Amino acid sequence: MKIGDKVRFLSEVGGGIVTGFQGKDIVLVQDEDGFDIPMLMRECVVIETDDYNIKRKPAAPKVEAKPQEEERPVTYRPAERKGGDILNVMLGFVPQDIKTISTTAFDAYLINDSNYTVVYTYLTAEGHNWRVRSHGTVAPNTKYFIEEFEKSALNELEHVAVQVLAFKEEKSFMLKPAVSVELRIDTVKFYKLHTFRESDFFEEPSLIYDVVKDDQPARQTFLKGEDIKEALLTKKREDVQPARKPEAKKPKGNAIVEVDLHAHELLETTAGMGNGEILNYQLDVFRKTLDEYKNKKGQKIVFIHGKGDGVLRKAILQELKYKYKNYQSQDASFREYGFGATMVTIR
Repeated sequence: MKIGDKVRFLSEVGGGIVTGFQGKDIVLVQDEDGFDIPMLMRECVVIETDDYNIKRKPAAPKVEAKPQEEERPVTYRPAERKGGDILNVMLGFVPQDIKTISTTAFDAYLINDSNYTVVYTYLTAEGHNWRVRSHGTVAPNTKYFIEEFEKSALNELEHVAVQVLAFKEEKSFMLKPAVSVELRIDTVKFYKLHTFRESDFFEEPSLIYDVVKDDQPARQTFLKGEDIKEALLTKKREDVQPARKPEAKKPKGNAIVEVDLHAHELLETTAGMGNGEILNYQLDVFRKTLDEYKNKKGQKIVFIHGKGDGVLRKAILQELKYKYKNYQSQDASFREYGFGATMVTIR
């Protein structure tokens, strides 16, 4: 929201043009009679704007109209723009003082980079439940202030969700599906200066997470410690069926058994499965293999997990430490497996 934007009030009839601000929460809105009305910023919604950060030039001196020539009415550029019918919604975080990144507070925004009006709900996880932090309506091609928070509140923001419903008022439009996206916010980034970069949406450096990108909901592509813990504690999912059984090399006597835990070796496809489900299935194969050989003392089993980002290896070592602590484990032969395998000896 900036000076010159046209807004309307949410809780009462009326609106006008933004002429200034008082502090962080109050905006001055000039109505059609020329009076400046102080209004809470969260009680206003932008309905027409030129661009995200464009600064309006000072008004040119008024030129008297020629005789018998009507004065043209004041108009605003339409809110719609070329290419804006593709839905793009983002969550943006902006430090209030980038020079004191270790102590500064932050402002959170929802960015609606499309020609659609967006109704949103912004939530944070509390265990298995959710709490609404903000909700409202965001006009087309507009960023909307959600909240201000201190560094002490970062722990609450590690797991957030954004729900979005897009539509156009008083005109036909292509229907967009409702979106509900969960995001893992890396709170460590809020302590690093280089995390915050320039963007088209803010004059200050910012950290931006995609919610919807080119009509597609954002998807998580990484696992954190909480995912590992959840996978270790989750009961076996009976609805996940393998296309083929893991190919363990049957030993002769006490020859070493090899079990490849890569997802593409265990499953025909991982389509429709989340990272947590895949990890849980890999661990289930690991447990079944140990159970199969539990009475064969001295048997050596090599579990091939690969290097990757170390999530599966870390989960296996945690299982061995707490559930199979009587078994001996070590890195498998570096010459054969590099750092990508763990050998377990049944005791």
